[in-house]
Amino acid sequence: QVQLVESGGESVQSGGSLSLSCAASGRTFTIHNMGWFRQAPGKEREFVAAIRWIGGDKNYADSVQGRFTISKDLVQNTMSLQMNSLTPDGTAVYYCAAARQPPLSFVVSEYDFWGQGTQVTVSS
Repeated sequence: QVQLVESGGESVQSGGSLSLSCAASGRTFTIHNMGWFRQAPGKEREFVAAIRWIGGDKNYADSVQGRFTISKDLVQNTMSLQMNSLTPDGTAVYYCAAARQPPLSFVVSEYDFWGQGTQVTVSS
């Protein structure tokens, strides 16, 4: 099993920046990829960004490309999401996820482990 704990969510003004962090523990050697997803009230969980745990591949949703940056620290077993130029539609619970399978996926069901989520609120 892999345990994931997110942190960093808070309220921010539109146009502002925020950095989220995800700490992984347990059987982290089984992780192939990690990702960030978000879920706004009344909406389905959606892909934000993903990164290959070993290697440099990254993938972003079109809606955040150029504004968000995903990164990792293999020594600390952490993953981060730097979010710039936030807009109100970025208001959501942000989830960290880990996948044991190789494809760098944007599909919710292809991730095996999930954190509890951290709330990000962007006010206009």
